[in-house]
Amino acid sequence: MLGAMSEPAAPASPQPEPPRRFRWVRAAADRVPTKWFAGISTALFLAATASFGGLATVEAAGPAELSPGDEHRNAQLSVMVERAVLIDELPEAGISVEDGERVLVVVVVAENLWDRPLPTRTHESVSDALRIEDMPDAAPDGVARLDDGTLTPWLQPGVPAELVVAWAVDGTRYAEGKALRIVLHDETLYTGSMVLDEQFWDDPRPVAVVTAALRDVGAGVDAG
Repeated sequence: MLGAMSEPAAPASPQPEPPRRFRWVRAAADRVPTKWFAGISTALFLAATASFGGLATVEAAGPAELSPGDEHRNAQLSVMVERAVLIDELPEAGISVEDGERVLVVVVVAENLWDRPLPTRTHESVSDALRIEDMPDAAPDGVARLDDGTLTPWLQPGVPAELVVAWAVDGTRYAEGKALRIVLHDETLYTGSMVLDEQFWDDPRPVAVVTAALRDVGAGVDAG
């Protein structure tokens, strides 16, 4: 027996024609590669962003602000600034002054964290690690151990040493109570190409600033 015959589906009603003024837009869109739309969207986004001041940028962090007694460590050295003093003369640090000059002294505890001895007065190590902010190009004029007066000592790996780091300065440049800003630097370890095991530290870059109140100790009889 034949089942009930279903009625034929009604023909779909035709979609309304878009207004004539929009037909050319559809026709053109059908011919534009899809990837073009991504480029157009990006261009529109950048144009809109520019009108509001451009894309947000992340500012590079400046040097860290430290106080006396704060330790700074890197792969080469650990450095802790203890205090800063102004003194009339300090030949014990291997530094001499001319008329009208005094000695600016920064006392630090430094430890060599590398695997071989480091000098304190030549390129590398303490001489590059410490600078006075308002004398950025002036390397220390003298470095000595505070305990035994050894001049330009070498730092042995893993052995902390209390050091006197000194600069000859104009006698009127600094005064009691001045906030002295001492800039600490990190260096990058390089391997030379001429000698197989030649390695050296270079390219000091500022990473921290220690602010210490300067103490004027006059002739330095009780500088410690």
